[in-house]
Amino acid sequence: MRPATLAETYERIVAGADSDRALAEFLDTFYLTPTTNARLDTLRREPPLTGAPHLDALAGAVAEYLARQYELPSIPSWAFEPLRYLDHPWHTSSIDSAGMREYLTYSSPAEFASRNIFTEERPLRRARSGLKQS
Repeated sequence: MRPATLAETYERIVAGADSDRALAEFLDTFYLTPTTNARLDTLRREPPLTGAPHLDALAGAVAEYLARQYELPSIPSWAFEPLRYLDHPWHTSSIDSAGMREYLTYSSPAEFASRNIFTEERPLRRARSGLKQS
């Protein structure tokens, strides 16, 4: 069963679930949620801290990014807490090269880059996102 909220996703991660899989399952839930208010409800409750700074910052980036992409009425305030930001850059690719780091730094959405997380242009892509392609 997919997690119903980002907080539940992080509870699963803290309990030992694979973070990539748990986040993908949450994204499916979010993208299939039919209304703006219901989508906001999936982000409202603060996820627990994992002890892994990159995952804790990622939660803030995910919440802010989804709220902006889907024009939700607000962004949860917990997403802007200091522990939701990294002190050092994290380039999310498994390819460790200067070229890849440069690409990720250039293409990363502001919600991620402001937290020192550098990723691809559309980091939360799923088949069900519902966003129109540009």
